This record gives sequence, C-alpha cells and structure tokens, in this order.
Amino acid sequence: MDGEALERFYQESLEERIIAYLSKLRNISLEEAMNIYYHSRLADKIHCGKEYSIWITRYLYKFCVKRN
Repeated sequence: MDGEALERFYQESLEERIIAYLSKLRNISLEEAMNIYYHSRLADKIHCGKEYSIWITRYLYKFCVKRN
C-alpha cells in the first residue's frame, strides 16, 4: 500500500468515526450526522489532505478511535 492509499484509508476511517460519534453524541441519525459533518470546516480541512501529512491524519484517527 503506497502512502497516498494509506492516507485515504485513514481519512475514510476517521470520517466514519467522526460521523458515528456525532450521531451518538447528539442522538441523531447517521444521515443527519453526515450532513452536519460534510458541511463543516473540519471536513473541508480533512478533505484538503494536502495540508495534513499522513502522520497528522494518523494522529487524528488514533485520537478519534480511542475516544469512542
């Protein structure tokens, strides 16, 4: 797996965790949580992944996984 594929994997996993956490935290459906997340500044920053190296994405992923 090359660096770009690995970064995509971490980003997708991170997004899934954020959406699930938001849904649970606010007691809303996953669809509503997805809508909130994908219209957020955080989603924009994660999708601009070039600002973030794979190491920062990995850190965010581990932080999100351990919190859930």
